[in-house]
Amino acid sequence: MEQARFAFFEGKVVPFADAKVSVATHAFNYGTAVFGGIRGYWNEEQKKLFVFRAWDHFHRFLSSAKMMCMESTYDEESLIELTLELLRTEGYQRDVYIRPMYYKADMGIGVKLHDLKDELTIWTMPYEKYVSNDTNAHVTISSWRRVDDNTIPARGKISGAYAGAAAMKTDANRAGFDEALVMDKNGHVSEGSAMNVFMVRDGVVVTPPITDSILEGITRRSAIELIKNELGLPVVERSIDRTEVYICEEFFMTGTAAQVTAVTKVDHRLIGKGVMGPVTTKLRDMFEDVVRARNKKYAHWNMAV
Repeated sequence: MEQARFAFFEGKVVPFADAKVSVATHAFNYGTAVFGGIRGYWNEEQKKLFVFRAWDHFHRFLSSAKMMCMESTYDEESLIELTLELLRTEGYQRDVYIRPMYYKADMGIGVKLHDLKDELTIWTMPYEKYVSNDTNAHVTISSWRRVDDNTIPARGKISGAYAGAAAMKTDANRAGFDEALVMDKNGHVSEGSAMNVFMVRDGVVVTPPITDSILEGITRRSAIELIKNELGLPVVERSIDRTEVYICEEFFMTGTAAQVTAVTKVDHRLIGKGVMGPVTTKLRDMFEDVVRARNKKYAHWNMAV
């Protein structure tokens, strides 16, 4: 995998190889870091790189930091400027992934969040597909549970919480599936391992509410707006039972990395006719145009590098 050449680290842009932390770093030992996932999309016609919904991503990033008692000296605009500076330094002419991270940087032993130094780093990398089978994914319902908001903040991107997501994904992959679906503590379908979920039943698009221990996804929010405004379909935010997934007409997952991934089979049961359905197909096509700045109506979501 191609590596970045630079990173923003400890207050300045440095060679990527120099952006290192100690093995004694608090975040490394206890998972006390928060991160964001942002995509940049190359528009071949305009020969420009566009960052998708940068302000929204950094707003959630700062909210995650707040949950972990981090006091940021940056706001959304300054984080955007740092990111654009880094991307210009890299000079990418292809799709990229951007990873900002705030972390507890003190070294030593001791579990707490307060009275610790917080540091920011941002790095980037060329990026392609997250789910290789994104038009025909076969998923399984995981035996693991989604972390509850009273355990680790579910609506924040807390690094330590993703140990659970890693267990879900590994078990699913080793069993021959592309992805996992995970339930919340009440037995409702919450998320994928690292993406939000939607189903289509009787002409209505349904997605779990933000109170079902889901990440408040930026791609999720974008999909809801596109489905309502462009496809003219109602979107209902409510809990989803396990067996509803088996009998729905369409099912798809959304996320910064996953974009819009079509699920055609769950636990060996066909979803609808077992092929990507019309709602998912149209949404994928629209989303592709939007993120590459080809749709002027949503130009405010794109920031040119």
